[in-house]
Amino acid sequence: MYSFIITCEHGGNCIPAPYDVLFRDEQALLDSHRGYDAGALLMAQKLATAFDGALVTATVSRLLVDLNRSIGHPRLFSTTTRRLLPATRKEILAQYYRPYREQVEGLVRQAVSEGKRVIHISSHSFTPELNGKVRRADVGLLYHPARDGEVRLCAHWQASLAALAPTLRVRRNYPYAGKGDGLTAYLRLRFASSAYIGIEVEVNQHIVQQEAARWTELGIMLPDSLRAACAMAIP
Repeated sequence: MYSFIITCEHGGNCIPAPYDVLFRDEQALLDSHRGYDAGALLMAQKLATAFDGALVTATVSRLLVDLNRSIGHPRLFSTTTRRLLPATRKEILAQYYRPYREQVEGLVRQAVSEGKRVIHISSHSFTPELNGKVRRADVGLLYHPARDGEVRLCAHWQASLAALAPTLRVRRNYPYAGKGDGLTAYLRLRFASSAYIGIEVEVNQHIVQQEAARWTELGIMLPDSLRAACAMAIP
C-alpha cells in the first residue's frame, strides 16, 4: 500500500506585509522565475486531485525564504533577506519555513507509521534559459540515483510520457541533479528507500506561459502517465 503526498515549495510570489517594504520596487523580480515557479502550484493541485493525495503548498516568495533549501544553505535567503538582522531571519524561519517543512515531514511520518510507502511528488518549473544557456527539455524528473524505487519510478514515468506524447522532451535529473539539496533530499535522510520515494517534477516555463494548449494537455498527461508508471514500478 502506498500514499501520495504532493508539495509545491515555490507556488507563489507573495511577500507578507511585515516584509513588503523590502521588495517595494522589485515587482519585476518577484514576477520572474527568481520569485516563484510559474505553473507549479496548478500542477501540484492537479496531481493531488488525481491521486487523492495530501497537498501542501506555499505561496510566499522564495525571495523571502526558500522552502526547498536546507538550513545553512547559501541560497536559503535571497540577497535581500540575507542582509536582515539574525533575529529577523529567525522570525521568518519560525513563521514560514519551519511550519511548512514540519507539516510535510509529519505527513510522511504518519503514513510510514501506518505501514504505507510514501510517493512524494514535489512540483516545480524552470526557466527556459538560465545564464545564457537554453534548457533543452520540456519536463524534468529529478531523483536520487542510489534510491532504486526512485530510479524505477522515473524510468517508467519517462516511458509512459513518451508513449502518450512522443515529441515531448522528458529528461531525467535535468535541468538539476536530483540528489542535490532540497526537501526530498532532506526527507531521504530520515526515511528508508523502502518507505519513501521522493521525486521532483520540473516543467519548462515556456510551456506554462506561452503554449496554452500544451500546458492544458500536460495537466492531463502528467497524472495519467504517473499512474501508469506506478502500476509498473511499485510492487
